[in-house]
Amino acid sequence: MTKAKDTLTQGSINKVLTRLTIPMIFGIFGMVAFNLIDAYFVGLMGTNELAALSFTFPVVMVLGAIGMGMSMGASAVISRAIGEGDQKKVQRLTVDSIVLAVVFAGIFVIVGLFTMDPLFRALGATEEVLPMIKDYMYIWYIGVIFVIVPFVGNSAIRSNGDTKTPAIIMMGMVGLNIILDPILIFGMGPFEGLGIAGAAIATVIARSFSLVAALIILKRADMLTLEVPSFNEAMKSWGSILYVGLPAAATNLVVPLSTAVITKLVAGYGEAAVGALGVSSKIDLFAIMVVVALSTVIGPFVGQNVGARNYQRLITGINRSMVFALLWGIGMLIVMISTARYFAPFIHEDPEVVKVIILYLSITPFGYSARCVYALGNTILNVLNKPLHASGITLVQMFGVYIPLAYWGSEFLGVAGIFGAYATAYLAGGMASYLLVRKNLRENFQVETSENLIQEVETSS
Repeated sequence: MTKAKDTLTQGSINKVLTRLTIPMIFGIFGMVAFNLIDAYFVGLMGTNELAALSFTFPVVMVLGAIGMGMSMGASAVISRAIGEGDQKKVQRLTVDSIVLAVVFAGIFVIVGLFTMDPLFRALGATEEVLPMIKDYMYIWYIGVIFVIVPFVGNSAIRSNGDTKTPAIIMMGMVGLNIILDPILIFGMGPFEGLGIAGAAIATVIARSFSLVAALIILKRADMLTLEVPSFNEAMKSWGSILYVGLPAAATNLVVPLSTAVITKLVAGYGEAAVGALGVSSKIDLFAIMVVVALSTVIGPFVGQNVGARNYQRLITGINRSMVFALLWGIGMLIVMISTARYFAPFIHEDPEVVKVIILYLSITPFGYSARCVYALGNTILNVLNKPLHASGITLVQMFGVYIPLAYWGSEFLGVAGIFGAYATAYLAGGMASYLLVRKNLRENFQVETSENLIQEVETSS
């Protein structure tokens, strides 16, 4: 990777977005596979162990939310600085965003270690499962810095128009995890099996690799500086990052918080249901990972073109991305409802777990298209400096639609009602996100944005 430059403001829009997205598909695949690999090996130990890992998922998502928020703030300001051609500003913002991530990681660890017992009991963990959860989480908390800092580091690399390197880093991390998981969980040769704690150790070691790799790549790209900023400079950098990052983090926190509520609700149907929910939610990410990959690159594309004041290119790229997201969701709906009954038994041998997985994947995919549009829309709104709009959509979607409908659905339809609430909530969120993106493009860039979806499909094809 060379010195930071505006690589996304020229050339064919379709080719640029495709070139950026394809490597990130492999990277996102690696991240999802990372979690599924853990679930697979831990699931081999038994249903209780799988349930224990699933109970940790809301907490892991909280950290992911913070990391994604910080990375979104970093990406928004760094990509604009690259579009403006200000290399010194790029360096300052990159370093300051990494330092900020370290600060947030430290706070998260302290809070997490002192709230472990009451938190997981509140989520519905039984006394039988709680010791397993603690075995995993004590180690996982120690390695939090290796999780949150690479979020920001890889985001800075992507802001420079390089998605291949972060994808390689993530795939390397997955490969290391595949090797370490069976060795540390079950034991091999001189290594004694550590059970679920082994899965946590494997995770920390693999993620530490991604931290070191990201820092090396940023240094080579001349995006780091050893210059110590003045207090005012640091506060200015942090302020610009947090203006987008804090609302984005708060928005992302809504998802794990609502997931925690849903996990407790599902826990009333037994630990097999909780295990199935944890596995199924990871399958969701597989289904939409192409659009998730696109959402990670649409941010740098938008940021660089805003910085370069290339507004018509910006709008055309957004329109085509939205069309793709809509069509991809429809395709994944067809795939999931057609194949769920065939591949679910390969994921877990417990028939109760399999039954719930099939039920989940027969209902929730009806919200995939809207979820894909929502993912793109919220990224775009954040980079356009409209983080409160993005936050508002998520708050209403989760607390105004998802959770109330889940409780109502559970009362009258059982666990199927909870899954139906998920699809309905994303239908509402996707529509709101799309409409707000269109509104902000018209108001902020004063460029005609009335091209309809049919015209964009024809242009893309």
